[in-house]
Amino acid sequence: MRVLRGRDPRPAADREHTSTLLADAGDGTPGLRVWTPPRQFAFGRRDARDPGFERAKRLAADRGFEPIERDVGGRAVAYPGDALAFAHAVPLGDRGGPGSIADRYERATETLLEALRGLGADVSPGEPPESFCPGDHSVRVADGGKIAGIAQRVRGDAALVAGCLVVTRAGAREIADATAAVYDALGVPFDSNTVGSVAAAGGPERPNSVVRALEDAFVDGPWGDGDPRIDRIDRDG
Repeated sequence: MRVLRGRDPRPAADREHTSTLLADAGDGTPGLRVWTPPRQFAFGRRDARDPGFERAKRLAADRGFEPIERDVGGRAVAYPGDALAFAHAVPLGDRGGPGSIADRYERATETLLEALRGLGADVSPGEPPESFCPGDHSVRVADGGKIAGIAQRVRGDAALVAGCLVVTRAGAREIADATAAVYDALGVPFDSNTVGSVAAAGGPERPNSVVRALEDAFVDGPWGDGDPRIDRIDRDG
C-alpha cells in the first residue's frame, strides 16, 4: 500500500494529495495518508449551501481557524493543529475492492477502533447526541465524548474513506469552543460537552504516536497488504 508521509503546508495540498490517492486507487493501487492538518475549520458541502455560511466562516476566522471547504460529506470540523485527518483510497469493482458503502464504513470503523484500543484507549462505536460532524459512523470515548467521524467519497473506480480524530484534551477544548459558535451560525444543534479525545479515553496525548498506529492498522487491515510503500511529500510551502 502506498503511504504518504510528510508535511505539505500549501493551501491546496490536501486536495492535491487526496486526488493523487484516488487516481492511484482507480488504477488498482490502494493508498493512505494520515496527517495533522494546520489550524483550520473544514466546511462540508451542506454547510456551503446554508444561509449562515458566511457568518460561520467569519466566526471561525475570528478564533484563528482558517475556513476551508472539503470534498467529502459531513458537517464542519475544526482542526486545532493537533487533531488528525486520515484518507484511505481503495480500488472498486473488478479491481477487488469492497463492494458496498456500508462494508467500507464498517471496516473503517473497526480498523480505527482496533488502532486506538492498541494504544490503550477505551473507545466504542457511536456518538452522543448533538456531537460535532454528526453521523452514523463515529467513534467515542466509552460512555463519553465523540473523538472521530468517518465519511466517504465514491466514484466509479475508487472510494475514499476519510475521517477526523481528536487526540489531545487541549485540542478538544478548542474544538468545543469554536464549534459552538460556528454551529450556532449554521443552525446545527451542538453540545460542547460531547467532544472527547484519545487522551481522555486513556490513550496517548502525542499525535505522532496515533499517526503510526493508524498507518499500521490500515496497512495490515482488510484493504492492506502489510507492505507500506512510503512516499515522502515534505515541502517548505
